[in-house]
Amino acid sequence: MATTVFDRERPDTRLVTEALAPSRPSVFWLDELPAAPALPRLTGRVRADLAVVGGGYAGLWTALLAKERDPGARVVLLEGARIGHAASGRNGGFVEATLTHGAANGETRFPTELAELDRLGMANLDAIEQTVESRGWRCEFERVGSIAVATEQYQLAALAEAHDGEHELFHDGGGMRALVDSPTYLGGLESTRDTALVHPGRLARSLLEACLDAGVEVHEQSPVRRLTAEPDAVLLDTAHGTLAADRVALATNAYPSLLKRYRLHTVPVYDYVLMTEPLTAEQRAAIGWQGRQGIADSANQFHYYRLTADDRILWGGYDAVYHYGGRIRRAYEERRESFETLAAHFLTTFPQLEGIRFSHRWAGVIDTSSRFCAFHATAHGGRVAYSAGFTGLGVAATRFAAEVMLDQLAGLETERTSLKMVNELPLPFPPEPATYLAVQAVRAALDRADHREGRRGAFLRTLDAVGLGFDS
Repeated sequence: MATTVFDRERPDTRLVTEALAPSRPSVFWLDELPAAPALPRLTGRVRADLAVVGGGYAGLWTALLAKERDPGARVVLLEGARIGHAASGRNGGFVEATLTHGAANGETRFPTELAELDRLGMANLDAIEQTVESRGWRCEFERVGSIAVATEQYQLAALAEAHDGEHELFHDGGGMRALVDSPTYLGGLESTRDTALVHPGRLARSLLEACLDAGVEVHEQSPVRRLTAEPDAVLLDTAHGTLAADRVALATNAYPSLLKRYRLHTVPVYDYVLMTEPLTAEQRAAIGWQGRQGIADSANQFHYYRLTADDRILWGGYDAVYHYGGRIRRAYEERRESFETLAAHFLTTFPQLEGIRFSHRWAGVIDTSSRFCAFHATAHGGRVAYSAGFTGLGVAATRFAAEVMLDQLAGLETERTSLKMVNELPLPFPPEPATYLAVQAVRAALDRADHREGRRGAFLRTLDAVGLGFDS
């Protein structure tokens, strides 16, 4: 089997151990936030026009936009733990315009409406930027663009072929290393407008504060145990109270859906992340990166990385780990082999940063769907709307999902609600043990493809043929 650059140029184990030694199992973005008192849990029986379940980006955007549409509506948001504690506080902070998890996935699944989806996705990103600026949110939002880099020759050819000549800049190896200096780079494809970077924790906090200012009632530590549709209301029962609402938006991400019919439409996959200490001036000069673009490499098992406001490097991805039964456990966040792999690959990419130390390590759960982008659904006569399955690119797409859910709950026929993407569901995952076995088989097959110059074997080609294939 062929090797990758991360096999050929693997650093000494001692360097990996030393780099990881000072890291602590904690989420940098959440550590950075000023302490905030917990909001009260739901108690007693409360009536609302709109109930939102989930205090991540999707739920917060839904609540905020609902109040913008109808300031007089009583909107109540229920969060099972703390606002932004899960995916919305743990992601890499890439705010990407794509609604389809990239162009290749969009072309495969929605070829007839991809141009429309691209336009809507860019408009959605523009709206986020406008909201951040007009509201004065201090969430470190930077519209810096992104670069897909090639670390193997076959990836370079694919990037050159994908270059549209209009909205992207193709860089050969020398041009790429002039932007960001890594000996692994053979070239790159730069998109200048489709990606912003943000501080995920501060974005969640800004959304929360905007919701509270708009009059949204927010309850933390209020996990919903049961959803029941009665003739006059949809009831959401928690341990200490009941919320009766005319309409309900479900934004529970990777957690099991309150609608049983959709519980097999997502699986929770763990993603792992490292954060370095702040770079010194000499280290910063050694890598360049003056444009501060978000970067991802081009293998199936890819890394994503970026600079923070204080010049740390966030480095994540590669491993995607699914646990039997779709269980979500705090213990799964500490996986030494994943962090060691990430640290080794970091030092391969930036050997000139030898001696750097990682300050934080953490993991988060991605709500993966079989089509690798979000799906949207309604239930109970249109009184309940649901969006999930963002598959790791949800920072921007959650705002679009909020608009979709609000359109659906209002019974509106809009450009959004007419989309095939909105009206068709992905295939559900099979019951266990089939899902666990299938996920492990896909991971192994993707690894083999990465070690065979991208050539997809019979198993992956079969998945491609039935619409379940994935190519990052």
